[in-house]
Amino acid sequence: MDSRKSTLNLPAGMESSLRLNTIPTHFPSIPKTPSPSKTTYSDRFIPLRSASRLQNFALVEKSSPVKEGGNEAYSRLLRTELFGADSVPCSPAGQGSPMSPSKNLFRFKTDHSAPNSPLSAVISGQDGGGSAEASMPPKVPRKIPKTAYKVTKLCDLGNRDGVCAVQWTREGSYLAVGTYMGDVQIWDSSRCKQIRTMGGHQTRTGVLAWSSCMLSSGSRDKHILQHDIRVSKDYVSKLVGHRSEVCGLKWSHDDRELASGGNDNQLLVWNQHSQQPVTKFTEHTAAIKAIAWSPHQSGLLASGGGTADRCIRFWNTTNKNMLKCVDSGSQVCNLAWCKNVNELVSTHGYSQNQIMIWKYPSLGKVATLTGHTLRVLYLATSPDGQTIVTGAGDETLRFWNVFPSAKTPVVRDSGVWSLGRTHIR
Repeated sequence: MDSRKSTLNLPAGMESSLRLNTIPTHFPSIPKTPSPSKTTYSDRFIPLRSASRLQNFALVEKSSPVKEGGNEAYSRLLRTELFGADSVPCSPAGQGSPMSPSKNLFRFKTDHSAPNSPLSAVISGQDGGGSAEASMPPKVPRKIPKTAYKVTKLCDLGNRDGVCAVQWTREGSYLAVGTYMGDVQIWDSSRCKQIRTMGGHQTRTGVLAWSSCMLSSGSRDKHILQHDIRVSKDYVSKLVGHRSEVCGLKWSHDDRELASGGNDNQLLVWNQHSQQPVTKFTEHTAAIKAIAWSPHQSGLLASGGGTADRCIRFWNTTNKNMLKCVDSGSQVCNLAWCKNVNELVSTHGYSQNQIMIWKYPSLGKVATLTGHTLRVLYLATSPDGQTIVTGAGDETLRFWNVFPSAKTPVVRDSGVWSLGRTHIR
């Protein structure tokens, strides 16, 4: 048989190491390897790694220097993905590509840890700024209770009686309640407990007013009763001056004067010790329910008339003169002075049911608020003086942010209340 030239496409350097020979017709004898004991033959052929020339097949990495522009970074990345991050050791300083840490070509290994290779973030979409969000646990929806955590019922007067007036003490710890039967009750709101009941009126108690230690009540029986909460008697004095139901009542901030308005269109001013009014104002032509003392000027009193009057009038109780008058255009139901700025709020009934903010003394309109569909019968101011709440015959409560905050705190002597809670007997 003629020998022919090899036409195989072999890697560089392999042609010199491989030869194609003709199959011999007979096999020469295998020389024996000298051994001190004896020679063992086997049918298995296990090649030696040192004589296998594995570098020709790139199975063993050669420590050749990395050429400029080579693909060392790609090789490191690929090796990391195939064998894990532990398979890429740190290269010593001044050397080229890292050496393989192990001579094992195939190794069974179960990795339960999270992927930590550079490609893991790209594959899972966690690269860049989204890695922090993706690593966070899923957000659990916030649970909102469907029922109120606290519903407090202070009192129930039953079918034979009803509530006609309520008034907080200046410190907000006790609540006075005027009833349809003419009683005055005092409740501790923190304990939902009735402290005492005081009688004296013959019919409904429609208006209440607190001073530092005195509670005044006005009734349809035309009388004003003074209840001293420090004594056990129902009342200590009776003020007689109105010819019809007392529907407005307010103590001055210094507790020296009490103003009362009635359905007889009279505005009366009482002092602490008088049994008769010290001043009478008769300029209103309708019932006077709305009364407010100025916290900025001593002796300055504002009052509002009913549907037939519609005017807000300002009085100086010291010299007994009327200072100003403005027609509001509607029945005046409530008045309240702001303690932070020299402004006044009024609520109205027939026919516009509006809420108005006035600047004093110019009496310019700051704002007109609408929304209630029936007359605004109730008005209260928050302790910080910025928010008001209004209640109307349309059975709605509305909260309004109408006044600015106080620039400087106003320190005012609050009498007995400044020493703590007054004992009620």
